[in-house]
Amino acid sequence: MLNHAIKEEGLSSFLLGKDKEFEKGLRPLQLKEFIGQEKIKENLLIYLQATKKRQEPLDHALFYGPPGLGKTTLACIIASELGVGIKSVSAPVIEKSGDLAALLTNLNPDDVLFIDEIHRLNRNIEEVLYQAMEDFKIDIMIGKGPSARTIKLDLPKFTLIGATTRPGMLSSPLRDRFGIVDRLDFYHQEEIAEIIKRSSRILNIEITQEGIANIAKCSRGTPRVANRLLKRIRDFAQVKGDGVINGEVSFNSLSSLEIDEMGLNNMDRKILEVIIEKFKGGPVGINTLTTSLYEEAETIEDIYEPYLIKIGFIDRTNRGRVATPLAYQHLKKSYQLL
Repeated sequence: MLNHAIKEEGLSSFLLGKDKEFEKGLRPLQLKEFIGQEKIKENLLIYLQATKKRQEPLDHALFYGPPGLGKTTLACIIASELGVGIKSVSAPVIEKSGDLAALLTNLNPDDVLFIDEIHRLNRNIEEVLYQAMEDFKIDIMIGKGPSARTIKLDLPKFTLIGATTRPGMLSSPLRDRFGIVDRLDFYHQEEIAEIIKRSSRILNIEITQEGIANIAKCSRGTPRVANRLLKRIRDFAQVKGDGVINGEVSFNSLSSLEIDEMGLNNMDRKILEVIIEKFKGGPVGINTLTTSLYEEAETIEDIYEPYLIKIGFIDRTNRGRVATPLAYQHLKKSYQLL
């Protein structure tokens, strides 16, 4: 199935569900165009320059952190800066060792293989990947039963780039095989503002400084959220205004989208309200919280919690999640120290 998908759809079918507009220009292809994550950029530039001088593939790299911070973008930039091809796939698509073998044997020398959600790789697949990462070889089983035999295939030298929101779920043997390991953190508001300016130029959106500031303030320190809000507010500006995103249009649009001044949406507020009202501020375990919210634990832990923890609205303790005084203040609820 994987081979057929690659043959029929090409690389575009493996772009992990990203918005097509990103592929048309919002995603930078050079490090100098990438905004934020300055230390990571600085180090990557050195790694890339050294790799070019040695004329060998870049060491395997692992990027981790909350969703939407640029892990996929950095993988594409690395391939672009090195002038090599990139094949991208989400880990759950690789169901058996034959799927992985198909990907690896279709790589050209020095290519980049990008695996998103790499923590979701099957452990049997990981075993095959170890040898490929270290020795650029792979063992393939031919036949079944007593007549089965193993053949060893040589692979072109390649760079594996993994991305994950849950580095703790990676097995130690896999994690230890990455020579470059970097954590992406939330962006400063000024950096998000620069990203919005860049995206508005590419999408030909007229926007004022006040409009940029309002969107940046509500973007949760995440470029993907900023670009999504920019495109949605553009819709409001074109239908309810003259097409220009100014302070008033951006404020009213964010209100219509039910996004408050801290960037919290309905689910964020619901999480805080459940902890405060139903469990008296916590602590509450993740399983109990998911039952109350009818939401998956992975979604809460990967999508909502990182930002709520970042802005100091939730604390994670050994006993569970606790709402902080800042959360009470934001929701305009009375806080009593128990």
